[in-house]
Amino acid sequence: MIFTTSLALIALVAGAVASLAGFGIGSLLTPLLALKTGIGVAVAAIAIAHFIGTSLRFFILRASVNKRVLLSFGLASAAGGLTGALLHNTFNNSLLGVIFGCLLIIAGVSEITGLAGKIQIKGPLSWFSGALSGLFGGLVGNQGGIRSAALTGFNLGKDEFVATATGIALMVDFARIPVYLAVQGRELIPIWYLITIVTIGVIVGTLFGKRILQRLSQEAFTKTVGVVLFGIGLLILIRI
Repeated sequence: MIFTTSLALIALVAGAVASLAGFGIGSLLTPLLALKTGIGVAVAAIAIAHFIGTSLRFFILRASVNKRVLLSFGLASAAGGLTGALLHNTFNNSLLGVIFGCLLIIAGVSEITGLAGKIQIKGPLSWFSGALSGLFGGLVGNQGGIRSAALTGFNLGKDEFVATATGIALMVDFARIPVYLAVQGRELIPIWYLITIVTIGVIVGTLFGKRILQRLSQEAFTKTVGVVLFGIGLLILIRI
């Protein structure tokens, strides 16, 4: 009961955070559910809630999507997500967690201090960043941190940033979820009620977070993204 209640509350928070920063559902919920199911099943289960919550967020923000960034960055992310999904049970997740956590902390500090706004990610580097974020999404269910860190170099407005990040996340979900269902579909059936609870929490949090986003200034939004990046990176390192 305590675990289920905690999962529901974190799902609510994750949905709200994702509405503000463009990511956070997988980063916050996957480690928690993994305590009960193991990382492999947790990644697959949270991907379902992630897809539904992300679809809702994309519908709300669809008019603000930067199509150029979505196509160039998103296609690479989808390819990385598919690759990661195929390999996510073969890599050492502890090592991946250390690397990922450190990258998020660096990105968070850069965003908070303003350094990230001076970095421009263009050409092949944007494709590489997209592929890398998708790869982590497929491997350990944490794609948003690297994606959002990379997207800060495109100088997008807050609505454009979240909408474009959301569209890219959706492309990754389309690539990775069929693989998860094919490989681990039977293992997801016994925890259908947990998936349902998480999904409902994410939906409510998404609707709540949108209202907060509308009230944030661009500077406050930038700092929020930085704090979230840093905080999640620190949590990932602590739990390893």
